[in-house]
Amino acid sequence: HLNPAVRETVFRILGNKKNISLIDPISVTDMHNMMARSFLVMTDSGGLQEEAPYFGIPVLVLRTETERPEAVEMGTVRVVGIEKDDIVAEARTLIDNPGEYDKMAKAVNPYGDGHASERIISAILEWAKEEK
Repeated sequence: HLNPAVRETVFRILGNKKNISLIDPISVTDMHNMMARSFLVMTDSGGLQEEAPYFGIPVLVLRTETERPEAVEMGTVRVVGIEKDDIVAEARTLIDNPGEYDKMAKAVNPYGDGHASERIISAILEWAKEEK
């Protein structure tokens, strides 16, 4: 995050932790590449709640509520709150229990299959043929 107050807090708490890399904001392409190679996404970002399920990556939402209830209903996202013990317990469940992990990773993505643009192009080309 670029907000100086957020950065100071995050770097103070997490800056010297093993297995945690704090990086500057990255491009959407780099973010998608990183997500596609991740085991799990923990976020408070609404956008990532929609994007990670495309890659079959479970999402733990670090909030007490989400504006993406359809993702919770379909099982691609779990709202785990903001308490450390709750977050750790939910992450451990996914790490230690392949069945629970697979349930989320293989849940139906409520935001589509990633092929909408191909279908839109096909529909436009079909429409253009009919108009000639």
